[in-house]
Parts: sequence; structure tokens; C-alpha cells
Amino acid sequence: MSTSSRARANPVVLVLLAVVSVQFGGALAATLLPAVGVVGSVALRLTLATALLWVFVRPRLRGRSAADWGTVGLFAAALTCMNLAFYGSLARLPIGVAVTIEFLGPLALAAALSRRARDGVAVLAALVGVVLISESLTTPWADLDLVGILLAALAGALWAAYIVLSGRTGARFEGLDGIAICMALGAVVTLPLGLLTAGSALWEPEALARGLGIALLSSAIPYSLELLALRHLAAGTFGVLLSLEPAAAALAGLLILGQVLGADQLVGMGLVVLASIAVLGRPRSAEVSAARDAPG
Repeated sequence: MSTSSRARANPVVLVLLAVVSVQFGGALAATLLPAVGVVGSVALRLTLATALLWVFVRPRLRGRSAADWGTVGLFAAALTCMNLAFYGSLARLPIGVAVTIEFLGPLALAAALSRRARDGVAVLAALVGVVLISESLTTPWADLDLVGILLAALAGALWAAYIVLSGRTGARFEGLDGIAICMALGAVVTLPLGLLTAGSALWEPEALARGLGIALLSSAIPYSLELLALRHLAAGTFGVLLSLEPAAAALAGLLILGQVLGADQLVGMGLVVLASIAVLGRPRSAEVSAARDAPG
């Protein structure tokens, strides 16, 4: 293989590693939930991720306008609520199911912004996929975890809001200043609540170790890999790779949590992945493609 071929392949490998890292971080989070709960898990993730990020990023705080703070405040609210909703769904659903349902958020946003009829058809196909993966056709309604399904759907809606607010924050803040401030605001809000709900369990060595692992796998590692990759990767290619998130989540659920999905669920996941590739795989604005810090 030539040097130029390897250079083209490397960004793809970096994004694939980032996708896998995020989903294994989500699977690790599922193992933390029984110990410290949803709020405690989110608090640990945001606090430790903020500490890691602020070692390298010293965001400028002075001289910001009220509009700047309003924008980053909304960004922080979307990020924090997105993670709370997603971790709440992880406590009730297999991670592959939760991520697939959640993925409807950015998919629907991209289709709405494209205004293409075929993207609308792709979203309908993805909805069919979600019906299959939720097992709502084969499971009595009384046995369905509707709360878990609704929490995953809410996380998806908040993920779409996060993408839009990410673009607006990026227009007002330099480099990684916006996300650094955003995560710090989320940590300031969730840490007291985490201490209140989880108590001393929040600073047990095992909880801290798992929280650090989540912060690394879900934030620090994928941020770094994608920053390197996106210098040489087209937005459409990035969108295709991002569409593999549900499949990576199913793999993480199988290897880390022993969660096995049925044949219908795998078909449903396949529909969502294919719909996402169709919609996200074309060149588009950075706002639609910048979907990182997905919950997980």
C-alpha cells in the first residue's frame, strides 16, 4: 500500500476507533449505574471529563457577552439532560437498543435540514427499525419498558438540540473553549445532585476508577481521535462512520454486558444504520455532521 493510501485510510481508522470508544464507554457506564445511580454516573463522567479537558484547555472566561453565556448555558443544559436521559435508558434497556432509538434524533435533524424527500423516506425506514428493535410488535404492551424507550427517544431529541447548539457555541467560542465551559457547567450542576443521591458511594475507589474510564472512553479519547481525523476527512465520510454507532453499541453490549439481541432486533438495527448512512453520508454542513459527545 502506498504512503498516500495509508494517509487516506488513517482518518477512517481513527473515527472507527472513536466510535468504538464511545460505545464501550457507554457499556462501562451501564456497569456503574447500579452502584451510584443515573445522576451519580453522569456527575462522575462530567466532572472527571472536565478535569481531564481543563488540563489541556484553559478557556477564556473574561470578556464574554451575555449572549455568549446564554448560548453556552443552553449547550450545557442540552448536554447534561441528554446524558441523564440516555443513562436513564441504559438502566432499563440493552445498550444496543438504547443507542439505536437515540440515533433517531440526529438522523431526523439531518433529514429535516436537507429537505430531500428520500431523506424523509430513510427516516420512515429508521422508524420501522426502531419498532423492530423495541420489540413492540411481539411483546405485550404491559411487558414493554415504555419508560426506557421514551428516555432513549428523549436522549435522541436532546442530541439533535446538542448538535444545533454545538454549532452556535462554536461560532462564539474559540477552539475547545465552548465544550470545556459547557462540560464544567454540567459538572457544577450534577456533582452536588450526585453526592446527594449516591452519597459516599460516589467517591469509592471502584466508582472513581469506572468514572475515569467512562470519561476517557466517552470524551477524552474520541475527542482527540476525531480532531485528528477531521483534518483530512470529508463530512459525508464522517457521517457514514458515525452511522455505525448502533452496531458498535450492540457489540459493546455483547462483550461487556452479555446482552444478546434477537434476530428482529438486529434487522431493526440494520435498517437504522442503513437509513443513517443514506442521510448522513452525503456532504453537508459542519453543524449537521458535528454530533460528538454523544451520550455514552
